[in-house]
Amino acid sequence: MKKTKKQTQVVQSQTQTQQDTIGRLRKKTIKEIIAPAGIDATNTDRLEIISNSKRYARSFFVSGLPRMCNFPDLFRDLYFFGDINTSLYITPVAESISQSELNKTINELEVERIVAADKGNINRERTLAQKRYEAEQLRDQIAAGYNKMYDASVVSTLFSYTLDELDRLTKLLSTEMSKTLVEIKNAWAVQEDAFKSNLPLMEDKLGKRHSFDSRSMGTAFPFTMSEVGHSTGVPLGFNKQTGTPILFDNFHPSLTNYNMVIFAKSGAGKSVTMKTLISRSSVLMGIESLALDAEGEYTIVAESLGGINVVLSPNSKTIINLFDIETERVKDEVTGREKLVLNIENKVEDVTQALLTMARGSTRSTEVNELTKQLIAEAVAEEYAALGINSSPSSLYKPGKELQKGDKLYNEKKDMPTIGSWYKRIQHKAAENANADYSSHYSYLLKVMKQYIREYNGQMAYFDGQSTFELLEGAPFINLDISQLEERFARPLAQQILLSWIWEKYVKKNSEDRKKASKKRVIVDEAWMLLPYPEAVDFLNTMARRARKRNVSLAIISQRFQDFYEKAEAQAVLTSSDTKLFLAQDKSEIEYLKEVFKLSQGEANFLITCSRGEGLLKVGSDTAILQITPTAKEFEFVETNINKLIEMQQQKAEQQ
Repeated sequence: MKKTKKQTQVVQSQTQTQQDTIGRLRKKTIKEIIAPAGIDATNTDRLEIISNSKRYARSFFVSGLPRMCNFPDLFRDLYFFGDINTSLYITPVAESISQSELNKTINELEVERIVAADKGNINRERTLAQKRYEAEQLRDQIAAGYNKMYDASVVSTLFSYTLDELDRLTKLLSTEMSKTLVEIKNAWAVQEDAFKSNLPLMEDKLGKRHSFDSRSMGTAFPFTMSEVGHSTGVPLGFNKQTGTPILFDNFHPSLTNYNMVIFAKSGAGKSVTMKTLISRSSVLMGIESLALDAEGEYTIVAESLGGINVVLSPNSKTIINLFDIETERVKDEVTGREKLVLNIENKVEDVTQALLTMARGSTRSTEVNELTKQLIAEAVAEEYAALGINSSPSSLYKPGKELQKGDKLYNEKKDMPTIGSWYKRIQHKAAENANADYSSHYSYLLKVMKQYIREYNGQMAYFDGQSTFELLEGAPFINLDISQLEERFARPLAQQILLSWIWEKYVKKNSEDRKKASKKRVIVDEAWMLLPYPEAVDFLNTMARRARKRNVSLAIISQRFQDFYEKAEAQAVLTSSDTKLFLAQDKSEIEYLKEVFKLSQGEANFLITCSRGEGLLKVGSDTAILQITPTAKEFEFVETNINKLIEMQQQKAEQQ
């Protein structure tokens, strides 16, 4: 197709504009290109950089060094301390000069040693003799060509957007460096020269130099990359800085706990990342996973892995009983042996918390208080007591009733209490109540809890009745799909109740003996839905703290970090998670992440601009920039973008 005259003129105009831009850049010096809009150097201990927004800068130089150090610990904290720039100037010293200087030093040390010996100062004499011996050793090595001397100076500039924050970071940096016996000093009254020394102009205007030999000089080089990874695990992605694959083991012994959190804005790849981790860890490591699926995204993963899909909806026949309780194995503190226990007190509290959330409803009614909780808890405890269920494991089973499964005999369990039976007990207690203080609370419970009772055709009665579903041991992936429930209240309620049920049926079955326990993962997708409900948050925190003892990893996925930040009770989930993955973030969220996780400005900028599937992985104290790329086969069941799914289906149909 021929270009029109108008199109040709446009192309020529664009080409001319590009050439003009390149020409202007070539005319500018390097100083003109990197220079900020303006710098106020009137203060003796800092600079004020005036550009789009004011920033403060404070420069330092290294004034003292330890006698001995190891690579790469000498200046590690200086290189990786938040928003900081560091320059290292190294000048080789000629052999003739270094020999002359060392001979002079040796003579001075010998004179001082003799004076110390005459004064009877034995300790100083020994110290000076040792220093002389080391200087002689270094001189001989240089003479033999095995070593070399260098003069080096280290200048750093710390940046901040507020003066108070700059002062705080200055004190913190000084404290961190003192741990490795490195002394740093504020470049007082020479801040401008120090700032210029830290620009890429190769001009050391301070000249605060120290002497190094070849070995000690090697410890100062910053040739280390922040690597994350384990010797075992699954390939999670690639380190974008080094290009090396990252192996991630959710249950590695180096981790203080096995929990993880994933935060990202919508469409950044949270679900794709988790599905990739689930599928690879299932196939390569045999890790069993269970997902609380709030958006219906994990169904195809369960099908692909040969797992189980359970759909909970107003029309489904699946019932999950809130009152289900299981025995658990714990180690006896005296004998050290494992024993079966039935923790009925904890279960009463868990059920009470869930019923409180139900009673408060989506409006989070203020009529529910401690007195309401007391009435609920008493009725729950009476429900278990009425069936003879107490702290004895044997009380959970029918006497003399045995069932045969395969070649084994099992005791038959009793039917559990239900929300319906609990409601009838509340009705009975309300009818017998003679205390006026209790009347309004009983009346409120009878009104609001009716919607959860199957006998009254309640619209949220899917938790009323004996459980119709048992979790199968050994299933690679179990998906509990609650996406068909109403989003504002029914889904968060289902998340809380199912978490309690998962704890009984899935987590507690994992023995505390690590040799026998299987590795399990529980995924809570869209966890922000739970945050408005204090009882739900409390249970989530408890589960995060107790999961490790059961060899279980709790994975929290959410797109709204601000909600976790503003909810103090929810921050325990963050502190109980050793692994944190941040994918692309919204600008409104990034400041909260910076504050809580001490991200540098560079890391924060990366999270705002990074592409889908890229992110920042923090495992313990290690950090890496991660690129997650599922294989073409994996994309068939991890992709969540509807348009891409349609495109993949069309391509598959064309190939067939």
